[in-house]
Amino acid sequence: MLGKLEGVKPLNHKTRFDRLFDAVNITILILISCVMLFPFLYLFSVSFSSYEDFLGSKLLLWPSTWTTDAYSYILESKAFRRSLMNTVLVTVLGTTVNLFFTATMAYALSRPIIGQKTVMFMVVFTLLFSAGMIPTYLVVKETGLLDSIWSLILPVAITPFNLIVMRQFFINIPDDLTEAGIIDGANELQIFSRIILPLSKPSLAAFSLFYAVTHWNNYFAPILYINDSEKWTIQVILRQIVVMGESTATLADSFVENPPPPETIQMAAILLATLPILLVYPFLQKHFAKGVMLGAVKG
Repeated sequence: MLGKLEGVKPLNHKTRFDRLFDAVNITILILISCVMLFPFLYLFSVSFSSYEDFLGSKLLLWPSTWTTDAYSYILESKAFRRSLMNTVLVTVLGTTVNLFFTATMAYALSRPIIGQKTVMFMVVFTLLFSAGMIPTYLVVKETGLLDSIWSLILPVAITPFNLIVMRQFFINIPDDLTEAGIIDGANELQIFSRIILPLSKPSLAAFSLFYAVTHWNNYFAPILYINDSEKWTIQVILRQIVVMGESTATLADSFVENPPPPETIQMAAILLATLPILLVYPFLQKHFAKGVMLGAVKG
């Protein structure tokens, strides 16, 4: 028996081909990571560079003279600060509304109710067909939501794909837990709030990130539904600064006698608009993969 085991290789043994394959994969991943990080490095360098460094280098990767003039110019602008607060409000309020309606509807559809298949068909149908821009605009207009932050939240209160995944997650929760709650005299609302939701923290964290990123990066809906510039979100301001090239006009209320170059203002604005959502991600990362996969284990 021992003689037979002597020729058996351990499970963690790697051949020369395996080591070569791992080295090639690691090299490719490092190159891809560098390509993905390069735009952030360029944004960071240009936003902190002086006017002389920017003009004297075709590809600025590390400024020789550091300055925060672009950030001071942006942060002194009431328009930028107001748009940032509007975006935070829409993101927090919109994510809360999304999670509330998605979780409650997903739980209802995970229970044996009348018309469950019909409602599920309607949900799946919206994955394939949507009303379109003009009908949606008319609905928003007729309901009096134009020039309101609710026009950025209520039309997208539920994402069908997230609803289906969360419903499947609720179905995968053992029935013994809900039956124990029923035996103890709990109603459906108590079962949902005291049993289902505490067990659904990974899934809720993952979908919170999905919804928050969607609201934060949304710029088409504010352009379409918001006419009052005081209610613009940060993405609309970025569009005016970067795409339209109106950095000095958009941030004209910034009290700086000699404004920095428009290019450094653009890079600083992009970095400030990207940083908040990047800071939130590490706190939800540990729940991200687990929350998404839990609802997709069983079909």
